[in-house]
Amino acid sequence: MVAEPVKSFQSKRGDPDWRRRAAPAALMDWKLQLLLLHFFLSFTASEKTFEIDFNNNCFRKDGQCFRYVSGSIHYFRVPPEYWKDRLLKMYMTGLNAIQVYVPWNYHEPQPGVYNFEGDRNIEIFLDLAADVGLLVILRPGPYICAEWDMGGLPAWLLQNQNIILRSSDSDYLRAVDSWLSQLLPRMKPRLYQNGGNIISVQVENEYGSYFACDYNYMRHLYKLFRNFLGDQVVLFTTDGNSDKELKCGTLQGLYATVDFGPVPNITQAFAAQRHFEPKGPLVNSEYYTGWLDYWGSNHSTSSPEKVAQGLYDMLEIGANVNMYMFEGGTNFGYWSGADYKNKYLPVTTSYDYDAPLSEAGDPTDKLFSIRSVISKFLDVPHGPMPPATPKFAYGLVPLKKIGELIDCLDDLSPYPPVKTPYPLSFEDIKQYFGFMLYRTRLPIDAWNPTPLMSSLNGVHDLGYVLVNGVYKGTLERDSVLMVSVTGRKGDQLDILVENMGRINFGESFNDFKGLVDNITLGSYILNNWEMYSLNIDTLISAGWPEKWQHMRHPKKKGVNSTVPAFYSGTFLVPGFPRDTYLKLPGWSKGQLWINGFNLGRYWSSRGPQKTLFVPGTILDAILPNNITILELQGAPKETYGLFLERPILNDTVQEDRG
Repeated sequence: MVAEPVKSFQSKRGDPDWRRRAAPAALMDWKLQLLLLHFFLSFTASEKTFEIDFNNNCFRKDGQCFRYVSGSIHYFRVPPEYWKDRLLKMYMTGLNAIQVYVPWNYHEPQPGVYNFEGDRNIEIFLDLAADVGLLVILRPGPYICAEWDMGGLPAWLLQNQNIILRSSDSDYLRAVDSWLSQLLPRMKPRLYQNGGNIISVQVENEYGSYFACDYNYMRHLYKLFRNFLGDQVVLFTTDGNSDKELKCGTLQGLYATVDFGPVPNITQAFAAQRHFEPKGPLVNSEYYTGWLDYWGSNHSTSSPEKVAQGLYDMLEIGANVNMYMFEGGTNFGYWSGADYKNKYLPVTTSYDYDAPLSEAGDPTDKLFSIRSVISKFLDVPHGPMPPATPKFAYGLVPLKKIGELIDCLDDLSPYPPVKTPYPLSFEDIKQYFGFMLYRTRLPIDAWNPTPLMSSLNGVHDLGYVLVNGVYKGTLERDSVLMVSVTGRKGDQLDILVENMGRINFGESFNDFKGLVDNITLGSYILNNWEMYSLNIDTLISAGWPEKWQHMRHPKKKGVNSTVPAFYSGTFLVPGFPRDTYLKLPGWSKGQLWINGFNLGRYWSSRGPQKTLFVPGTILDAILPNNITILELQGAPKETYGLFLERPILNDTVQEDRG
């Protein structure tokens, strides 16, 4: 179309007016070309496609067979200031996609109250992934597992004690419909065929591991996802690689994928998927690069060589792979979940996962081994890997005792207590996280040590027992079911109950917190309880205890030091704030805040995690930085914290001598 006007112009060179007469024709030709070009570009944009090619056993992206090599990252476990840094490192490893969970409870903390701002702004996170050049595999649940509190389901669902979660229970579906009607419309413009970077969306998660096996529930979700996202998006499920798990986890119209870690026989590992999907791409949606940690267990590790070999074996047969995790991050605040394997197993604050990117987002040897494998199958971007974020050891920070928790009760619980004959759960009084204080009076004289206990293991999860303000011991779910106490009839009995995270995987998620059964003293059932809902985080974020000038109650005479108690200290940052790790030598167990930000739980007396990751993004370069600690079981004689340059995640001992 361009050559023809030039020929025409040359044939009329002898005509002095050829330019004048030819110009309108040439202009029309160029306008036509621009119009055709605009039509072509619009047509091309509208023809962005991502689909399953069952004949060629592959995904097909824009008409071409496509294989993704992806990694999992959780925006809710990484400070938003570091999102782009982590995504760029994933891209430079050679990944062409990321996999993202969406935790429902993170975005709907109360029924009908939605939060997509700040560190919950998933849309900004997805935009950053697109800017870097990464496609997205979205896993919006409604259940996600992820070692996250209640697997991402909001605890307020349990206000209905008879609700059957992850089923076609009408109350549950009503809540699910409301949530997904908020989330999925936000995601629709970001689907690949709509010009975004989301290539596929998971429906539910590992449903074959749940007891319900409710196909009507899965059909309801399928219809819901199709209604909100359309008919073109690839919808899939993920389950363990066994026929038993896939049987209840799959549904016609949802492409079945599997998950497994490094194995010696890749063909055998994919056999269950091939049984349910005879044709189509092989997909490992969770290839485990490491594993999670529980308090009191050893730190989990896996060798870079073993992980790299397993990845090579899958890529060699043309499989699509998502590495879980590529960066684990941190369970800040109270968000860590728990497993139940014959007993309750709470997950640590660190979600390092021994992943290719560390908890702080630093490249590891495992990352470079993975990058080497990927380069044999895909083009890896040229250029250096972005470096680790700078770390700094700020050294020792003295911590001073501020006051004991029960002496601060008027500040921590400004509203009158709930009074009931027998104890209620956290969920009953809408206290979903953290701590609640249960108070009653001893019904008898206990001159000799008398067992205080729950015959049905009714303390979920830890109960710190005090008589007249003096700490007597800790009741621990499935482990310590009795504490001996002494006292006189009418003495004040307090049990501070800590929620250590709701169960996130398995057959039951109805994991109520608090005193979930009656407590007995000897043969007496305790009654007439007062329950104080503690709002510690709101108070600390408002500047307490630094702005707290005096105790509301005088310190108890005759008691040198007891717990639970608050401690506080300050430190200055030389120069630009950098990431660091805080160790608490000699401390036992508690919660830690810096500048009002809840860094999570520590359990120095148990391990394996001995340091808490402190992102430099929460530190102040000019003003003093405030540390607040709630120690629950026993502070050391010398009360200080120690900032280090490196984490300690693998020290499982009963006593930390610093």
